[in-house]
Amino acid sequence: MLGNLSGGEILILLLVVLLVFGAGRLPEAGKAVGKGLREFRRALNEAQDSIERVAEAPRDQRPKRLVD
Repeated sequence: MLGNLSGGEILILLLVVLLVFGAGRLPEAGKAVGKGLREFRRALNEAQDSIERVAEAPRDQRPKRLVD
């Protein structure tokens, strides 16, 4: 995500974030972002596990008759 930014640009972004949130609220904002990322990763892993379970489930190989 930050691969295209140079060191100076990252420093400017950090200063803007510091000005917006202030020094007192910055740790709270960091914790909230970290918690959100953890929840997102957990949900992503659960979805991936669910997809893998469905893909590995045995299937009935006999074709079903749709018309009598």
